[in-house]
Amino acid sequence: MAKKRTLTSGRIYIVATFNNTLITITDQGGNTATWSSTGKVGFKGSRRSTPYAATQAVTAAIDAAKEMGLREAEVFIKGPGPGRDAALRVLRAAGLKITAISDVTPIPHNGTRAKKPRKG
Repeated sequence: MAKKRTLTSGRIYIVATFNNTLITITDQGGNTATWSSTGKVGFKGSRRSTPYAATQAVTAAIDAAKEMGLREAEVFIKGPGPGRDAALRVLRAAGLKITAISDVTPIPHNGTRAKKPRKG
């Protein structure tokens, strides 16, 4: 018989790519409590990359976290995908106390290595 996990404050990581939206909810130490994605919720193919699919995935993850007792969270969002804004809208309406929202999208400072020069 597994011990039921309790979680009052945590972190929500959202990765919004062009093809999918992934949501991971962790405790303050970074240990995963629950996760969801647009594919896990039941969307397939190009429908996974829609804002509506992202709202369904975020709702599923938050419902699971609320059952564990989640009340407040920090949000870290990464990526340029279409589910990005939709996911934030659902988080605000979910009734959780959001302590911080951070954009952790990686930004290249120097880009990739240039091609070698063409020979004479």
